[in-house]
Amino acid sequence: MNAPTHERLLIIDFGSQVTQLIARRLRELNIYCEIFPFQKVTVTFLQEYRPKAIIFSGGPASVYEDDAPKPPPEVFDLKVPILGICYGQQIMMHMLGGIVERGRGTAEFGRAYVKSSEERLTLLDGWFDETREQVWMSHGDHVSAIAPGFRVYGTSEHAPFAITAEISRQFYGVQFHPEVHHTRNGLKLFKNFVRIAGFCGDWTMRAYRQKAISAIRDQVGNKKVLCGISGGVDSSVAAVLIHEAIGEQLTCVFVDHGLLRKGEADEVVAMFKENYKIPLIYVQEKELFLNALKGLSDPEIKRKAIGGLFIDVFQKIADGIDGVEFLAQGTLYPDIIESVSFSGGPSATIKSHHNVGGLPEKMNLKLIEPLRELFKDEVRALGNELGLPKSFVGRHPFPGPGLAIRCPGEITRKKLEILREADAVYIDQIRKHGLYDKIWQAFAALLPMKTVGVMGDGRTYDYACLLRAVTSVDGMTADYYPFSHEFLSETATRITNEVKGINRVTYDLTSKPPGTIELE
Repeated sequence: MNAPTHERLLIIDFGSQVTQLIARRLRELNIYCEIFPFQKVTVTFLQEYRPKAIIFSGGPASVYEDDAPKPPPEVFDLKVPILGICYGQQIMMHMLGGIVERGRGTAEFGRAYVKSSEERLTLLDGWFDETREQVWMSHGDHVSAIAPGFRVYGTSEHAPFAITAEISRQFYGVQFHPEVHHTRNGLKLFKNFVRIAGFCGDWTMRAYRQKAISAIRDQVGNKKVLCGISGGVDSSVAAVLIHEAIGEQLTCVFVDHGLLRKGEADEVVAMFKENYKIPLIYVQEKELFLNALKGLSDPEIKRKAIGGLFIDVFQKIADGIDGVEFLAQGTLYPDIIESVSFSGGPSATIKSHHNVGGLPEKMNLKLIEPLRELFKDEVRALGNELGLPKSFVGRHPFPGPGLAIRCPGEITRKKLEILREADAVYIDQIRKHGLYDKIWQAFAALLPMKTVGVMGDGRTYDYACLLRAVTSVDGMTADYYPFSHEFLSETATRITNEVKGINRVTYDLTSKPPGTIELE
């Protein structure tokens, strides 16, 4: 493990569904942090990682289970501040001599209120301006006796030790989830914690830009790099960053795989050539991809098939350019989190990402992923730092597998054409109403079903179209955009009138979680 170039906070993940939100809150405070599952956090890891502070996440387990997840005991000897959240507090108490009891009527889920003890705590500066604080609870077990040396600084109705601390060692435990926005002053708590730990907040896009450029130069040397671009924010930022580092050693590749939106290929090529002097190879591979996807309906199989074909195409291009040894991708931190299960097994993996997991042995290229430490909003900030046009930075995310994952079930050319037309109408409506920049991501999907309708006094039996639009900060959580009924009615009317093959339009109200942003 390389020596740290900036202050680092370690988040030990015990399986919480919202662990990534801890990282997001800290990044907002210019604190660099990384999430590692507890299995990877060994004594050797801790010695090499050298965190300035540690946070234990929540999790679904009980400390009394046979294989209850826990950190190595040596973590408490590092002389760095530690904050335990929910299960993180419980395992801290359990390992240090406290007692944790199973629910027995004391479980709390959802909004709750914490009252302060008479004694003040630096971790809670800015809290309890009123008599109580709203927090978000999600626990069955609870601490019933605190470990020696700890004191109580906050209680809730069912958690008598909702906030505890041993100030001499700077160990803190909270039963609630400060990372969830329903804990109104959760960000203040994190801000106080990193201040206690002595962080100066050196995680900025300017600093990251300099670090990334240096790392790319060290990795590449005098060799050449291929970078696949899609026209989206991630690949565009990756390409410009790498070009700033190595100049003419970079060649970009844009593959039209037949799964793009209406007019997108021409738009992407024009935007790229007009804004940047980076060599661009435009490859037409529609037949290759669409033929390979015939008969496939399982979303994981479709994703992996597309990822494999991308690799084949890039290898073919690399073979035709002397000195190419690297393939660059716009992999982001959320891609890594969603593609790797907490337990190390396949059951908790949310979905495979075509650009996660390294390159196959048959490929003679090495991988460069200069954005793999960043969340989506940080990529946008880096794009602004690099001077990308607003039209690039502000584009809605578009997945690498393209329309393949917006067309559940088997993909056909006819279904793709119907979907392209519906999506074009929908985005045109959003732009026409001045809503594009207020929405994180919007798209149409074609459902794998047909419904009966009536048009011009005649019976139709056509596809149903689903519209999706979400608001988000980083793509890790999202909520549906609250369109007016007038907008939805107008859009549905346009789609059914203008797009042959669709006779029904629905709007998706699902948040993330429990859903994902894309359908597949």
